[in-house]
Parts: sequence; C-alpha cells; structure tokens
Amino acid sequence: MRKVLRWLLSFALLIGTIGVGGASAGAATATDPDIKDRILAIPGMSLIEEKPVDGYRYFVLAYTQPVDHRHPSKGTFQQRLTLLHKSTDRPTVFFTSGYNVSTNPSRSEPTRIVDGNQVSLEYRFFTPSRPQPADWSKLDIRQAADDQHRIFTALKRIYGQKWLATGGSKGGMTATYYRRFHPQDMDATVAYVAPNDVDNREDSAYDEFFAHVSTKECRSALNAIQREALVRRDEIVDRYEAWARETGSTFRTVGSADKAYENVVLDLVWAFWQYSPEADCAEVPKPTATTDEIYDYVDSISGFSFYTDQGLSPYTPYYYQAGTELGSPEFATPHLDGLLRYPGIYQPRSYVPRDIPMKWRQGVMKDVDRWVRHKSERMLFVYGENDPWGAEPFRLGKGSEDSYVYTAPGANHGAKIDQLTAEERAAATARVLEWAGVTPPAVRRGDTAPRPLAAYDAGLDKDRLERIGVRP
Repeated sequence: MRKVLRWLLSFALLIGTIGVGGASAGAATATDPDIKDRILAIPGMSLIEEKPVDGYRYFVLAYTQPVDHRHPSKGTFQQRLTLLHKSTDRPTVFFTSGYNVSTNPSRSEPTRIVDGNQVSLEYRFFTPSRPQPADWSKLDIRQAADDQHRIFTALKRIYGQKWLATGGSKGGMTATYYRRFHPQDMDATVAYVAPNDVDNREDSAYDEFFAHVSTKECRSALNAIQREALVRRDEIVDRYEAWARETGSTFRTVGSADKAYENVVLDLVWAFWQYSPEADCAEVPKPTATTDEIYDYVDSISGFSFYTDQGLSPYTPYYYQAGTELGSPEFATPHLDGLLRYPGIYQPRSYVPRDIPMKWRQGVMKDVDRWVRHKSERMLFVYGENDPWGAEPFRLGKGSEDSYVYTAPGANHGAKIDQLTAEERAAATARVLEWAGVTPPAVRRGDTAPRPLAAYDAGLDKDRLERIGVRP
C-alpha cells in the first residue's frame, strides 16, 4: 500500500458510543478488587495514565514484549495500548490501527454494536513502541500477531467473554493476519477496507478501478488537474521550497523538493478517491485555474508536508513493511506521459532511510490469502465502492465458513457496516451480535431488526480524520 492516501481515519473506524447501562459500568463491589488493580497485577503491565470517560474506565498502558518472539531472551520493549473498560461480563473488541494508538478514548463500530470493552494496540516499531536499538528485521506480520496473542492471553483471564478482532485499512489487515497465525484466539474478526495485495507484481486491478470509478467527467477533470500540476511544476516547486525553508522541512529521504513534489502529484487522484465523496468532483479546479488555486488544491488533497523527512518519519515502519511483505500498488498514468522525471520513485524503498535494509519476503501475502479463502471462519470484510484500496480485496473460497464480504455503495476508505444497504447492514450487524454472544432475544425471535446495542455518542463515535499524508 503505497503512500497513496492522505486523510487517514486515525483510523476513523475508531467509532463507537456510550454503552447502554449507564455510568456505573464495570464498577467493583466492596469485596472485588478494582479493575485497575487487576490489570496492573498482570506481569509486565504498567499504567501510563487513566482518563475520565462517562460510562467507562479508560487506561493508557504499556506492556513488556519480546523484541523477537522466537527468541524472547534477546531483549524486550514497551508496547503501548489502551483499554476502554465497560464490564468484565461484556464482550471485548481488540482494535488495531496498524499504526500508532490514539490515547484519546474512542470506540470502533463493533465495540458500539456489542456494547463492549475495547483494547487498542499500537503496532510494533511505531514510536514510542519501538525497540532500542531497532532491529528492523523483527518488524513483520508474524511478530505483530504474536504481540497481540500475548496481550490477549494476559487479558483473557480478566475479560472472559467473547472476543472480536477489528481494525480499518492496515488495521483491518493486521486483524486478519492475527487470525491467520492465532486462529483460536478470537471468536470472530471484522476487517474494514483491508487491502490484499496477493501478487505484488500484478496490479491491473487498480487500472481497472481508475478506468471505471464514478463518471467519465469526474475522472477526466482529476486527470486534467493532475497533469496541469506537473505542467506548472517549476513554478510550484519554487513555492514548495520556500515553504520548506520557512517551516524547517527537509527532503533527505526522497532526495529533493522536486522529487517530493512528483510524489505529491502522483498521489492526487488516488487520494481524492480514497477520502473524498463523489460530490467533491464539482470542486476539482479547471486546468485554467490560477497557480495559487492549483497549489492550494494539491495541498488539500495530497498534502505538501507528507514527503518531507518530518512527514515521512512517523510512517517509516509502514513503508518498511510495504516494501518487505505487504506490497504496494502500481497503476498506469498515460495522461502524465512526458511530465514525470523520476521513473521508479513511487515505491516504498523511496520513503525509508537508506541505512535501513529492506528485502522482499516472497509469498507472505499468498499464504494469508490461501488461509482466508480456504480455512477462515467467522470473518466479515467491509469495503467501499469508491475506495481504490478495495481494488484488491480479500475474497472467500471453498473452505471458508460463516464469513462474508460486503461493499458499501458509494463509500470510500471510511466504509462501515452502517453504510451498507439496509438488508446487508442488518445481516452484518446480526452476525457481529451473534459472534459476540449478545444477540437480544427480540432480534433472535425476529421481532426487531438487529442494531448496535449502544447509542451513538459524539465524543466516542465520531470519525476522526487527520491530515497526515497518504497511506492505507
């Protein structure tokens, strides 16, 4: 997944709401130990801070993990996680973003559906959850899955009800990989907008997507402004360099402001479809727009800051994985012929400092894909119709059981169960409730439609979009 994507849901799938049952959720009796004491009694668990949240207890924690799960004696690091505690008699959702963990309380959509607890884990090697010194060869999907397994094993003693894994984008991938390596841990998995680049050399699905998404008029308008941004590159790069001097931004990793600008412009069409609604087609500038208008538009969609050293540095772990295991998409840009100066620059190796070695691990994604198709059970995948990352989705096959793939009409990289058609939304919600063991009797009897058990809460459930550059 290349950097193609900008606005990221931090991931927006940190959705949820306050649970039915009131502010006394999780309260201990006079004879029971406090939940914080129970959590901190786990060997290797420490408290960073506790924050007040109506209806919950909310903890920011650190857990001691082996740098290498195959050789645990070779050092440890502190991995950050959060716990949104509802009650030990409720199901628990294990959320992963695949990146940093937010220390502000929020809920994923499955957490709201089941009215449960939520454990959110920071992915290894994202600051501050990075071993020192950093042995980058220990950053892979199996080590990350083992991180989750150890945390689940530790917390399952306290949270004994059903567990569901979830996440969006790279987090959805992470939740899927976790099930592949530890299929017995979770009772089910809900993976949102999870790309599945089975063969990194075969990316024709992306060309097919860009040839048919939305209307011909919108596609043509985006291609035209993308081309014009390169026609005027010298003038715009001069402004870009002036901005960099003013802000102290540098370009050592990509090589120059001109190289960074080419990446920013290449992101434009992909980033638009990843997070812009179709209605925004009307806002695409004409090629006759002023340079100021084009500069501002490119910045608003792709983000000039992302390909600076300061913008790339937080996402070095992602690009490392994209270039060693996950894969990254290639797509044709014939409308830019004659305007691109740096063939081959648009790939993960360009965004990782050269002192970090990278070697492609053949067959890793094919292994996961085979498992999902032929051995998975109780898995639900949600994609957005207008999301380029969904061009290569996970698919089910002979051998997968009680598993589903849904596509939300008109949705993009923020697609959720709530955006499915009414029939599919009801079916997906029913499965999540069933997997979590909390289906209300009225729903089971067919007297009422399945819906989230917790009411919407603006503080916990509102999608959070952060402009952080382009990535899945």
